[in-house]
Amino acid sequence: MSRLIEDYGLIGNMVTSALVGRDGSIDWLCVPRFDSDACFAALLGTPENGRWRLYPTAPVRRTRRRYLPGTAVLETVFETDDGAVALIDFMPPNATEHRGELIRIVRGLSGRVEMGMEFALRFGYGRTVPWVRRRDYGLCAVAGPDACDLVTPVPLQGKDMMTVARFTVGKGESAPFTMAYYPSQSEPRFIEDRSIVLDRTVRWWRDWVGRSTLPEGGKEEWRDALIRSLITLKAMTYHPSGGIVAAPTTSLPEHIGGVRNWDYRFCWIRDATLTVYALVNSGHFEEADAFRLWLMRAAAGDPAQMQIMYGLGGERRLTESEITWLPGYENSRPVRIGNGAHEQLQLDVYGELIDALHAARQSHLGSFQAAWQFQCTLLTALEKLWRKPDAGIWEVRGAARHFTYSKMMAWVAFDRGIQAVEQYRLDGPVARWRAVRAEIRADIEEKAYDAKRNCFVQSYGSHSLDASLLLMAETGFLDPADPRFRGTVEAIEQDLMEDGFVLRYRPEDTDDGLAGEEGSFVLCSFWLVNAYVLLKRYDDASALFERLLGIANDLGLLAEQYDPKAKRQLGNFPQAFSHIGLITAAQNLLQAAGPAEQRASRDDAGAAPVANDRAAAAPSE
Repeated sequence: MSRLIEDYGLIGNMVTSALVGRDGSIDWLCVPRFDSDACFAALLGTPENGRWRLYPTAPVRRTRRRYLPGTAVLETVFETDDGAVALIDFMPPNATEHRGELIRIVRGLSGRVEMGMEFALRFGYGRTVPWVRRRDYGLCAVAGPDACDLVTPVPLQGKDMMTVARFTVGKGESAPFTMAYYPSQSEPRFIEDRSIVLDRTVRWWRDWVGRSTLPEGGKEEWRDALIRSLITLKAMTYHPSGGIVAAPTTSLPEHIGGVRNWDYRFCWIRDATLTVYALVNSGHFEEADAFRLWLMRAAAGDPAQMQIMYGLGGERRLTESEITWLPGYENSRPVRIGNGAHEQLQLDVYGELIDALHAARQSHLGSFQAAWQFQCTLLTALEKLWRKPDAGIWEVRGAARHFTYSKMMAWVAFDRGIQAVEQYRLDGPVARWRAVRAEIRADIEEKAYDAKRNCFVQSYGSHSLDASLLLMAETGFLDPADPRFRGTVEAIEQDLMEDGFVLRYRPEDTDDGLAGEEGSFVLCSFWLVNAYVLLKRYDDASALFERLLGIANDLGLLAEQYDPKAKRQLGNFPQAFSHIGLITAAQNLLQAAGPAEQRASRDDAGAAPVANDRAAAAPSE
């Protein structure tokens, strides 16, 4: 049986990342980039598809693990009858697009523990066995353009098309291993002392975390979860371009045994605004600006050709295909690489991109003028596009329709353009934009509002609900005090909540072109936390946030979805959108949970402010 998704921890170097199992097995690694072919693919197959395992040979009585505080360095402690060892896994943050290292150090804590190692390198998503040659430092493995050195003082030997070892560590002793990737036409580089590299990596992460600014007050565990999510988001940043990968994995299923298996190793425009706010509100302006610049480069060109997602460097061709030789996680087929949704029309991305640029402008990131020219060009195109049906934020593969969220984000796009003219005295056809904004609002209120239920619906003429409607007040489309917002939140609570968590929609009520079920969508539950804060339902917000913290794994990591019945995580892991949702909700709660007199003052003044204050300057029509 496959390991549970939550049994894995993430290590990364801002170019790629690896998933480390609780048993010491690295079952997923793509080199040299997040979106490259996997060289360890046991996550979606079997050990024969590649993995790197370090483990005690004797039965393990207890396993515990943690990240070294304030870092992405993972420590797993194995206790046996003979003693205890710590396995330290990390990737130094000095990688390039062509070279990187994964370091593993086994340290003896007590007694003497015999360890085993199994190193099965399989390039090409678990298919290609490399040519392995022994070296005085370990081994060198080559397959086509790819080469890896395994550098260790531990004696190695070949067995059954993999490399194995047996060694013993006592208290105070250590055994280091370095897997160094490089192009096969290049020469390997010198491998430094692993203890020195570990110390340098720990300092690097702690220096980065030390630059974070967090709201005062609230619970310490909320702040800890926020910091862990910030570290995770940083680890999932592709440093060479500034893009942030949606997840470092592909094809982890939304339903075990189902077909809802997607490649998330790309960068989504829909994540833009929430990402910028999460970074800016945490004091990480450099990362926010790098992401802003990535957005502008990726979407540059004809605005009618803007995609919903791009590659790590802004690549546009993300052709979807199937890997037939991998059986999939718990036999969930197909295993996909690439993502066909990149060809969809999703109107919401225009609003999300423009809102992100607006947030950047408010935070004084970068040059105003280039971003403003780009924004005006996007709005000119959107004037013609907004009336079209589309695939919506959830990338349905059924028939296109007029999704309410898509129309609302078109409204957001024009609203932010108007605000830019009014607040920053930028030049734009503000009278025309006001007319378009008013037309979009009227269209939504006429065609997407169900007066009998006092709520907005998923799409025009539909009776279904959609969790994205929870953002109607946060974006400024509705005032939090508007009875229609309260009614929409209550309708979502009634129709889309199962076992205390929020579905993004009900597949049985929405033609999304796919068979099967899915779990609750973690981000949507965080959206409900934010909606509760806006409605001043603080106790409900805190309770739901605590419930969400409870479904994270022991390392604080979250997948895309959660199955409350089976009590397990589902979907690609870890998911940037889930952690962005946690960051924003934590910021809102920490801000709302300040001193009692401040909270009373805010309540008297009206709706509670939120850290992701997208609606603050939104004027009435």
